[in-house]
Amino acid sequence: MSTGHGIRPRLLTGAFVLCELLRYVQPSMARIFRKLPNAGESVAIAFSGGLDTRCAVAWLTQRGLKVHAYTADLAQPDEKDVRDIPKEALRHGAVNARIVDCREAMAREGVIALQCGAFHLSTAGRKYFNTTPLGRAVTATAIVRAMREDKVGIFGDGSTHKGNDIQRFYRYGILIQPELRVYKPWLDSEFVGELGGRAEMSAYLEKVGLPYSMKSEKAYSTDSNMLGATHEAKDLERLDRGVDIVEPIMGVASWKPSVAIQPERVRIHYERGVPVAVGDTRFSSLADAILKTNAIGGRHGLGVSDQIENRVIEAKSRGIYEAPGMALLNIAYERILSAVHNENTTDQYANLGRRLGRLLYEGRWYDPEAYMLKQALVRGVAMHVTGSVEIELRRGDDYSIVDTKAEAATYDAHKLSMERSDSLFTPEDRIGALEMQTLSVLDTRSLMLHLADAAKKGPPIGTDIDLD
Repeated sequence: MSTGHGIRPRLLTGAFVLCELLRYVQPSMARIFRKLPNAGESVAIAFSGGLDTRCAVAWLTQRGLKVHAYTADLAQPDEKDVRDIPKEALRHGAVNARIVDCREAMAREGVIALQCGAFHLSTAGRKYFNTTPLGRAVTATAIVRAMREDKVGIFGDGSTHKGNDIQRFYRYGILIQPELRVYKPWLDSEFVGELGGRAEMSAYLEKVGLPYSMKSEKAYSTDSNMLGATHEAKDLERLDRGVDIVEPIMGVASWKPSVAIQPERVRIHYERGVPVAVGDTRFSSLADAILKTNAIGGRHGLGVSDQIENRVIEAKSRGIYEAPGMALLNIAYERILSAVHNENTTDQYANLGRRLGRLLYEGRWYDPEAYMLKQALVRGVAMHVTGSVEIELRRGDDYSIVDTKAEAATYDAHKLSMERSDSLFTPEDRIGALEMQTLSVLDTRSLMLHLADAAKKGPPIGTDIDLD
């Protein structure tokens, strides 16, 4: 993707994606362990280095399993040095621990999501950019590939039965390796019975000589990758707690009056739907594009949202999200898009993008329906998004669009100018067009009158269900 001259835009989705994912394997039946695998078997754990995965590695090791720990390098903003994480896995008993570099893949999937508008959650105009679902798609597929190299056939992670991730990891895992067997500690009644809470996990590590301090733990949990950060659980489960208890990790707390933020103007350049430069600086890769725009947007606290959402099990949850780079890139992308495409196309972009966003949220990013939607949106919408947008960023989501340049713009100030100008149609043409509207207006009037008359004769048939 990257060259000596920066990013070379190209179509980011296509048949090659699924071929790459599936070419090594044949379909079969996956198996989920309901209890601990036999001693001596090799088990993979997606290892974050937090209390839960540390405890899982130590507990499984104590029971005679050979634990292989895999840590995805997603350019997590809350990790000082991701290379330190595998050392903790080894210290807790893993026989092997390695980093899987997912940075460019993470950025690539983020750009595809931007191109497709694959974001179904929005409150009062503030979007959640599906950064955690994107992270799970990249992490799970990459780790299972690494497991295949190491000849490890059992996959585990720290997801619980109440969350979304348990479905995402499972679907992406068996997509890559249909022979995969799955063991999740938080589905094992023995593990949950002994170590079902954070206090129990901490006490267990203390007992086995691997103490873990919870003194520095926040009033909420955080999960992050280069695209964004998710803050949820604990105090944030209460709706009388707001964003003010969150310490952002990707930018400034714009909601705090004491935080000084100076206005800044920035120009984002796109070529065929791919962000290629900011100002005069060409991005060296897609990961570079995300990281540079994170820094810019983060200086202003751009892209923070507070969402109440429906998990895949239909229960509601609440999260506070950061995504400064995605928000900045989205502003520029949709500005160019609106200057290029007609109303019917932008309507399809919004509707299909929202549907695709929910598929992504459910762990179906590579399903046939999602593939079809990505193909349509990337080819039909994103390929025409070439141009640049200058934006003045102020505080939080307060910004102004200063200048828009679009190579394929259908917007033309002269077409509808209120001043005297050449036009493709005349006032006489407009009169004829208005007269053509008469038939539908009168039809509507007739139907309204008929409804009023019908209502006088009695109410319509009831559509409610009797619950008594």
